[in-house]
Amino acid sequence: MKKLSILLPAILLLLASCNSTKITSSWKSDEAPQKSYKKIMVLGILNQKDRTLREQLEKQLASNLNSNGYSAVSAMDEYGPKAFEKIKEEDIAQKLKSSGYDAVITTVLLDKSKDQYYQPGRVSYQPIGIRRFGRYYTTIYDRVYDPGYYTNSTQYFLESNMYDIQSGNLIYSVQSKAADPSSIATLGKDYSKKIVKDLKEKQVLN
Repeated sequence: MKKLSILLPAILLLLASCNSTKITSSWKSDEAPQKSYKKIMVLGILNQKDRTLREQLEKQLASNLNSNGYSAVSAMDEYGPKAFEKIKEEDIAQKLKSSGYDAVITTVLLDKSKDQYYQPGRVSYQPIGIRRFGRYYTTIYDRVYDPGYYTNSTQYFLESNMYDIQSGNLIYSVQSKAADPSSIATLGKDYSKKIVKDLKEKQVLN
C-alpha cells in the first residue's frame, strides 16, 4: 500500500503527459474563402531562447499537414531561423506570395509558467492482525507515514493563426494549453495533431 501511494503521483503524471495538449478555444472567420490551399507556410514566432520549441512546432505541424494530404513547409527549413527577424509584415507576405504560398499558419508562445506544488504527507494506521480484544487493546498499531513532497508543473499557452495570403485576412485562430509534456518533441507532436484535427473539423482546410 505504501509503495502504491508513492508511485501513484508519478503514474498520474505519466498518463497526463501522454495527452497533455488541450484546445481552450478556436474560431473560424465567416468570411473564410471556400478554397483548397495548395501550399501552406508554417511559421513559429518565438524568441531565440525557444528555438528548439519553435523547430518542433513547425516541423511537427508541417509534417502532420503533409500526412493529411496538404502541402506544408516549415519556415525554418525553407528560410532559416532568422529570415523574418528584420522584415516588415507586408514584405513577409510578399515574399511568401512570390514563393507560391497561399496560406500561412503562425504559432506563438503566449506564456510559459512554472509552478511548484506541495503534496502533504499522509498518516495511516494498519492493525497488526490481533483478533482478541484484550490483546488488541494493549497493542499499538503500526504507524505508516508517507512524507510530503514537492511537484513541479510547467504549462505552455500557445496560439496559432491561419492567414489567407491573397487577402491578408485572418481566417482561423486557436488557443491551447499544454501541461507537463514529457518533452518538447512530444509537445510539438501532440499540438500538431490537435490543430490539424480542429482545422479539418471546422472545414478551414478542404
